[in-house]
Amino acid sequence: MKAMIVATSLLLLGGCASNGQVPWAALTQSASCAKLSSEQELAVNLADEMANDGKLHASLANLQNLPDNLAEVRVRKARVYRLLGRNEAEPLYRSLLGSCLAAEGEHGLGQLAAARGDNGQAQAHLQRAARLAPTNEKIRNDLGVVYLNQLRIEDARFEFLTAIELKQSEPLAAINLVTLLLYQDNWKQAAEVVSQANLNPQQFSQAQARAEALGKPATTTASVPQVAKGSTTLQPEATPSKER
Repeated sequence: MKAMIVATSLLLLGGCASNGQVPWAALTQSASCAKLSSEQELAVNLADEMANDGKLHASLANLQNLPDNLAEVRVRKARVYRLLGRNEAEPLYRSLLGSCLAAEGEHGLGQLAAARGDNGQAQAHLQRAARLAPTNEKIRNDLGVVYLNQLRIEDARFEFLTAIELKQSEPLAAINLVTLLLYQDNWKQAAEVVSQANLNPQQFSQAQARAEALGKPATTTASVPQVAKGSTTLQPEATPSKER
């Protein structure tokens, strides 16, 4: 049940052989931050679209046509491997540390650690990521989730509010804040957040389920606030949407 709480962005890490591909650990801190050519940028954008549509294998196939030393390529490969549950993700994220995409590397390592249930490691990576990219709402949201998993309620609230203010169109942090408020039996504020963020009934139900999984069952359905109906939905991955 606890896996239900680990932010909407964290997937289980699986194991798979590297199939004789490049030893990523050997490339650590060598990622090139050179600007992509127009052709490379088109390929990267296509790979992003495919990944966001759930076509992870097709996304990876497009990325495999691009040079492995490019940081923009490597971070996307890491994301796809993570979502596929393959063990190539971790060394790829580590290869970004010390590069122009160090924040993304720390973020990915934090997501992997949280998915394993290692909140201590997840917190360390995500705190470093937040220092490197303090205005990245996905990092702040995921750090808030780790704090919530540790029942560090006020720290979690701070991160969720920061993420919401940074990008109000992204519903994940709002859903997580509702989870926190329901865990505290603060239905009035939860209803206010639901209304302000225009969350739909399904998103409210997800927040309620996570609050129950935290260990404090929410009150009866008769107490459920009216949920504003809206078109906002969770992104694919049940994760940080369109992350890099």
